[in-house]
Amino acid sequence: MDISPVARRRAGRVLVIDPDGRVLLLQGFDPAVPQRRFWFTIGGGRQDEEYFLLRTGVVEVTLDGLEEAEQQTVTAHRWWGADELVASGEPFVPPELPALLRELADR
Repeated sequence: MDISPVARRRAGRVLVIDPDGRVLLLQGFDPAVPQRRFWFTIGGGRQDEEYFLLRTGVVEVTLDGLEEAEQQTVTAHRWWGADELVASGEPFVPPELPALLRELADR
Protein backbone atom coordinates (compact mmCIF):
# COMPACT_ATOMS: atom_id res chain seq x y z
CA MET A 1 0.00 0.00 0.00
CA ASP A 2 1.39 3.39 -1.02
CA ILE A 3 0.76 6.08 1.57
CA SER A 4 1.55 9.63 0.53
CA PRO A 5 3.16 11.87 3.12
CA VAL A 6 0.92 14.37 4.84
CA ALA A 7 1.44 17.88 3.59
CA ARG A 8 2.20 20.12 6.54
CA ARG A 9 1.55 23.80 6.38
CA ARG A 10 1.74 26.66 8.79
CA ALA A 11 -1.54 28.28 9.45
CA GLY A 12 -2.73 30.97 11.75
CA ARG A 13 -5.65 33.20 12.51
CA VAL A 14 -5.74 36.80 11.34
CA LEU A 15 -7.26 39.59 13.39
CA VAL A 16 -8.36 42.04 10.70
CA ILE A 17 -8.90 45.34 12.52
CA ASP A 18 -10.60 48.38 10.97
CA PRO A 19 -9.87 52.05 11.84
CA ASP A 20 -12.54 51.93 14.58
CA GLY A 21 -10.81 48.99 16.32
CA ARG A 22 -13.43 46.45 15.22
CA VAL A 23 -12.48 42.94 14.16
CA LEU A 24 -13.82 41.20 11.07
CA LEU A 25 -15.45 37.89 12.00
CA LEU A 26 -17.13 35.20 9.97
CA GLN A 27 -20.19 33.33 11.14
CA GLY A 28 -20.51 29.67 10.35
CA PHE A 29 -21.02 26.19 11.68
CA ASP A 30 -19.42 22.80 11.97
CA PRO A 31 -21.06 20.51 9.37
CA ALA A 32 -21.51 17.90 12.12
CA VAL A 33 -23.60 20.40 14.15
CA PRO A 34 -25.19 22.75 11.58
CA GLN A 35 -27.73 24.22 14.00
CA ARG A 36 -24.96 25.66 16.23
CA ARG A 37 -23.62 28.80 14.56
CA PHE A 38 -20.76 30.86 15.95
CA TRP A 39 -18.47 33.75 15.03
CA PHE A 40 -14.78 33.16 14.36
CA THR A 41 -11.65 34.89 13.11
CA ILE A 42 -10.30 34.57 9.61
CA GLY A 43 -7.63 32.00 8.83
CA GLY A 44 -6.69 28.40 9.32
CA GLY A 45 -6.98 26.72 12.66
CA ARG A 46 -3.97 25.73 14.73
CA GLN A 47 -3.84 23.97 18.04
CA ASP A 48 -1.68 26.69 19.59
CA GLU A 49 -3.84 29.50 18.17
CA GLU A 50 -1.21 31.71 16.63
CA TYR A 51 -2.64 35.12 15.68
CA PHE A 52 -1.50 37.70 13.19
CA LEU A 53 -2.66 41.31 13.20
CA LEU A 54 -3.73 43.14 10.05
CA ARG A 55 -4.87 46.74 10.40
CA THR A 56 -6.88 47.93 7.44
CA GLY A 57 -8.73 50.95 6.19
CA VAL A 58 -12.40 50.85 5.32
CA VAL A 59 -12.89 47.91 2.95
CA GLU A 60 -15.80 46.18 1.26
CA VAL A 61 -15.90 42.57 2.38
CA THR A 62 -17.05 39.78 0.10
CA LEU A 63 -17.08 36.05 0.55
CA ASP A 64 -16.40 35.39 -3.14
CA GLY A 65 -12.99 33.77 -2.63
CA LEU A 66 -14.12 31.01 -0.29
CA GLU A 67 -13.43 27.39 -1.13
CA GLU A 68 -16.44 25.13 -1.74
CA ALA A 69 -16.51 23.67 1.78
CA GLU A 70 -16.26 27.19 3.24
CA GLN A 71 -19.10 28.41 1.02
CA GLN A 72 -21.30 25.71 2.50
CA THR A 73 -20.49 26.50 6.14
CA VAL A 74 -19.82 30.27 6.30
CA THR A 75 -23.12 32.12 6.62
CA ALA A 76 -22.21 35.77 7.30
CA HIS A 77 -19.50 38.30 8.04
CA ARG A 78 -19.51 41.32 10.32
CA TRP A 79 -17.25 43.89 11.98
CA TRP A 80 -17.44 43.61 15.79
CA GLY A 81 -16.19 45.85 18.57
CA ALA A 82 -15.13 44.20 21.86
CA ASP A 83 -18.04 45.58 23.88
CA GLU A 84 -20.72 44.78 21.31
CA LEU A 85 -19.36 41.26 20.90
CA VAL A 86 -19.71 40.62 24.64
CA ALA A 87 -23.13 42.32 24.83
CA SER A 88 -24.50 40.41 21.83
CA GLY A 89 -24.72 37.06 23.60
CA GLU A 90 -23.63 35.48 20.31
CA PRO A 91 -21.22 32.54 20.53
CA PHE A 92 -17.70 33.33 19.31
CA VAL A 93 -14.21 31.87 19.38
CA PRO A 94 -11.71 32.35 20.81
CA PRO A 95 -13.35 33.25 24.11
CA GLU A 96 -10.53 35.71 24.88
CA LEU A 97 -11.23 37.73 21.72
CA PRO A 98 -12.75 40.79 23.48
CA ALA A 99 -9.71 40.99 25.76
CA LEU A 100 -7.39 40.75 22.74
CA LEU A 101 -9.27 43.59 21.04
CA ARG A 102 -9.07 45.78 24.14
CA GLU A 103 -5.35 45.08 24.44
CA LEU A 104 -4.82 46.07 20.80
CA ALA A 105 -6.82 49.28 21.33
CA ASP A 106 -4.40 50.27 24.11
CA ARG A 107 -1.40 50.06 21.76
